Amino acid sequence: MPTFVDPLKRAIQTAPERIAIIFEDQRITHRQLWSRCCRLAAVLQEKGAKPGDRVAILAANCSQYIEAYMTIPAAGFVIVPLNTRHAEAELRYALEDAGARILLIDRDPGSLSDLVESVVMIPEEYDALLEAAGEAELGVGVTEDNLAGLFYTGGTTGASKGVMLSHRNLIANAFQFMTASPPSPDDIFLIMAPLFHAAGSNGVLGGIWSGSCQIPLKVFDPSVALDLIAEHKVSHTLGVPAMIAAIAEEQLKTPRNTGSVRMVAHGGSPIATEVIRRALQGFPNAEFVEVYGTTETGPLLTALRNEETFLDVERGRSCGQSLIGVQLKIVDDSGVELEQGEVGEVVARGANIMQGYWKKPELTDEVLQDGWYRTGDLGRMDDEGYLFIVDRAKDMIVSGGENVYCSEVEEVLYKHPAVLEAAVFGIPDEKWGETVHAVVVPREKVTADELIEFCREYIAGYKLPKSISFSAAELPKSGPGKILKRKLRAPFWEGRDSQVN
Repeated sequence: MPTFVDPLKRAIQTAPERIAIIFEDQRITHRQLWSRCCRLAAVLQEKGAKPGDRVAILAANCSQYIEAYMTIPAAGFVIVPLNTRHAEAELRYALEDAGARILLIDRDPGSLSDLVESVVMIPEEYDALLEAAGEAELGVGVTEDNLAGLFYTGGTTGASKGVMLSHRNLIANAFQFMTASPPSPDDIFLIMAPLFHAAGSNGVLGGIWSGSCQIPLKVFDPSVALDLIAEHKVSHTLGVPAMIAAIAEEQLKTPRNTGSVRMVAHGGSPIATEVIRRALQGFPNAEFVEVYGTTETGPLLTALRNEETFLDVERGRSCGQSLIGVQLKIVDDSGVELEQGEVGEVVARGANIMQGYWKKPELTDEVLQDGWYRTGDLGRMDDEGYLFIVDRAKDMIVSGGENVYCSEVEEVLYKHPAVLEAAVFGIPDEKWGETVHAVVVPREKVTADELIEFCREYIAGYKLPKSISFSAAELPKSGPGKILKRKLRAPFWEGRDSQVN
C-alpha cells in the first residue's frame, strides 16, 4: 500500500503548476509544496529527528500545517497534532505521553518548551529555516505499517488517549472516502475543520493526490468562510454540524455567491434535519454528505450521500452506509451480533482501524476484540445497511426504567424555529433516577413551556425535557466542534461519585 510520500509524488507528476494551497496572500503550487516538504524534512533531520521520533504541532490551520502533516510521516517521523483548545495541563500531558522531541508552534510555547528538545515558531522561524535548507529525500524506508500519527482524543469522551494511526490506516481511509466522493483536480476545498483533528486532515491526502487546491481557514468564522467561498469559487467543504449551522445562518442573513459549492460534508456529531433544510437554502447547488466515524477509525466509517434527498424519509436520520472496505455490525454487550433493526453497539473492521492506544495496552484490548473495533456508540441498521446512530452509550438517559436517547430529543428541539443550538442530557432525580434536561441557545424569544409543548407533538411523554435552561452564549465545544455535554452536565452532578443515577 502507498505511504504519505505517494500523494506528493503523483501531484508533481500530474499537476506540478496547479495551485495546491491558498492561505491568506500565499499561493503554493504542487511543485513548490514538494520542495517545501523536502526542505522541512531536512530541517527536522538537522534538529536530530530520527525515524519513528514524534514531532508535535500546535497551530491554527495554515499552509505550514498542511506541509507538516504531509512531511512528518513521509520523512519517517510521527506527527502529533495538538488540540489548540486544550489547557496547558492537557497539552503537557500529550507532549510527555508521546515523548515528542520537536514542537512546531504558532504561539508562545511557555513551559511547553521545557518538554521538548527543540521548538520551531510558525511562521517566521519555520519559513526562514526552510529557505536556508536543502532538500531531503522523502519516503526512504517508510512502510505502510509504520506509525504515521498520534491523535489525542478528548473533549466529549473523557481521558485523553493517543490513537495510533499508521500509514496504512490513514491512506486506506483516504481511499475509502475517495470512493464515496471521487476527487477532481478542479476541486477547491475549504478546510473549515481544525487540522489537528483526524477529520480535518483526512481530506488533505485526497486533495494532494488528485492535484486539487485546498484553502485552510485559520480560525472558524462563518463570515470569513463565506467570503473565501465567494472569492475563490470553493467547490467543497467539510465541518461539524455547528459550523454548517453557522455558515447557513450567516448566508441567509448576508447572502454571498455560493453557487460554486458542489458538496458540503459534515460529521463529528448528529445533525438535525432542520439545519440541513436551512443550509440548502444557502447552498442550493450543493450535495450534502453526512460522514460518521471516530478518531480510532481513521476517522471515517460511513457516508450518506445526497442527504438532501432523504430529509423527509427515515434514512435522512441515518449516517449512511459503510464506506467501501469497511465492515460494520451491531452487537450486544457480549459481542454477539444482533438482528436487523435492534439497537446495540456499533463495531467496525477494516484497514483503517487504528493500531491501538499509545502505551495503553489494557485500553486497547478493551476496544479491539477479534479484529473488530468497539466504537462505544449505540446504533441500529436497516435492511440495506443504513446505519442509525442512536447516541453515545454514556449519553443515554435511563428515566424510570425507560431509555431516552438524547439525539432524538435534540432532533425535535431543532425543529422549533426559535432554537439555534440544543444539547440534551440526564440530570439526577430522586423519583425517576434521571430526568431529561435541555440547554438551548435561542434564535428568538421562546419559553421553556412553549418548547416542551412543542416537543409533546413529536415524542412520548417520558422523553420530554422536564426542564430547559437558556444560554445567551453558544454552547461550549471541543476542538473539533462537538458540544461538550460533560461541561453542561457537570454542575448538576457535582458531589456525586458517578454521572449515572
